[in-house]
Amino acid sequence: MFPKPRADLISNTAEFERLPLVKPTGFREYDARWQFPKEINLMGFQALGLGIGTLLKRSGIEPKIVVGHDYRSYSSSVKAALMNGLMGAGIHVHDIGLAVTPMAYFAQFNLDVPAVAMVTASHNDNGWSGVKMGMDKPLTFGPDEMSALKELVLNADFDMTGGGSYSFVPDMIETYIADLTDRPKLKNPVKVVAACGNGTAGVFAQRVLEAVGAEVIPMDCEMDFTFPRYNPNPEDMEMLEAMAEKVRETGAAVGLGFDGDGDRCGVIDNEGEEIFADKVGVMLARDISANIENAQFVVDVKSTGLFLTDPVLLGNGAKTNYWKTGHSYIKRQTHALGAIAGFEKSGHYFFNAPIGRGYDDAFISALAILDMLDHNPDRSMADLKRALPRTWGSPTMSPHCDDEKKYEVVDRGIKHFQDIEAAGQTIAGQKIRELITVNGIRIVLEDGTWGLLRASSNTPQLVIVVESPTSEENKLAIFREIDAWIEQQPEIGEYNQKI
Repeated sequence: MFPKPRADLISNTAEFERLPLVKPTGFREYDARWQFPKEINLMGFQALGLGIGTLLKRSGIEPKIVVGHDYRSYSSSVKAALMNGLMGAGIHVHDIGLAVTPMAYFAQFNLDVPAVAMVTASHNDNGWSGVKMGMDKPLTFGPDEMSALKELVLNADFDMTGGGSYSFVPDMIETYIADLTDRPKLKNPVKVVAACGNGTAGVFAQRVLEAVGAEVIPMDCEMDFTFPRYNPNPEDMEMLEAMAEKVRETGAAVGLGFDGDGDRCGVIDNEGEEIFADKVGVMLARDISANIENAQFVVDVKSTGLFLTDPVLLGNGAKTNYWKTGHSYIKRQTHALGAIAGFEKSGHYFFNAPIGRGYDDAFISALAILDMLDHNPDRSMADLKRALPRTWGSPTMSPHCDDEKKYEVVDRGIKHFQDIEAAGQTIAGQKIRELITVNGIRIVLEDGTWGLLRASSNTPQLVIVVESPTSEENKLAIFREIDAWIEQQPEIGEYNQKI
């Protein structure tokens, strides 16, 4: 019998060493993340492995799983504890070793294994760890699976059948890179800054891009789990600004930034200006829909409104579905609709055949961007960006809000703006056209200006994004409305960045 996890254990005590620590809030909407070892200990990860294994077998899934780990000082130890639990539940573990998350997804297909558990904290600060999981490739867990897993783990409701086994896959990095680069080379020369923020993607980026014919200028590609310059997060302005400086210095055609676990890609144009990932998505959708009739796309509610209004996409017959933010949600909806691609403002892109296999892979995204440039040899990345209708948008802003409080706070925000609409009042001097509540609340005004308020799915933060198709002032005006409400909520702390 395995002991029931507790949330109140303190390190450097006997109980911490002999009992599992698992804080319930680590079970997020579509993956699991904790501060290690403050919120989960190694026995806690063993309990998680037992829970995943039990869930697989009770769901009728073949008891086989791919497991990999990112480059953190403690990730290998966390993975070992997780694998102990999986094997205790009777699962055969295929250990692919050091990996980026999309390599683990690829291994499911390559090894014909139904399930995956990737130990990664992605771009989070050091001290965080977690697991991205799935048991129906290319999909990953959603709220139903995460709720079931949480119940199993916290109640120690495990089927400890034993009989699990272990095999190590020594060559998956080479197999994965070979698969990515088994394609035609670029027709036109291109100089690329590849920025990895000292994360795990540094093992792959230069090799993949050079193999397709790009001239690569590596930037922070040496692995260093202390992240000495900044966290490997291509949505963070600090990383984007460093990339921009390198692009201007080297005269590169594009800067491509990869996050810590290699499933997101950020972009700097040839003039050293960042292009938010949703705008890059519009550019890619233009390129794809020019060759695929009636192309269907899925985008998250944080993304630009251009997916519905861009005249080129409309002329190409493209259709777009707005859906919940989160890599698992967009991946699942892209799969369900048979869409050619799904785009998230965070930089998670999902390409179905013939481009990809449906999972988020920053290197497939990077290759799609280089292909777009190759299809337009007389136009730069900046030219392609300027060809879009102009909008004024914000980065993703994330004020702190505790995991235990953030959803209730957002519910209050939804009611606040619904009450304004019901009273016939204006926001930022305009009438409300629509309130979209599929994921938090997206407030759309008369001229198309919009603002989003939602809870982050994987960090103790809220998410604020605003955009206007008419002016900078209207963008700022709707932000001031949302920010004024935020200032009155005692549970909400400081922003990570603010316009």
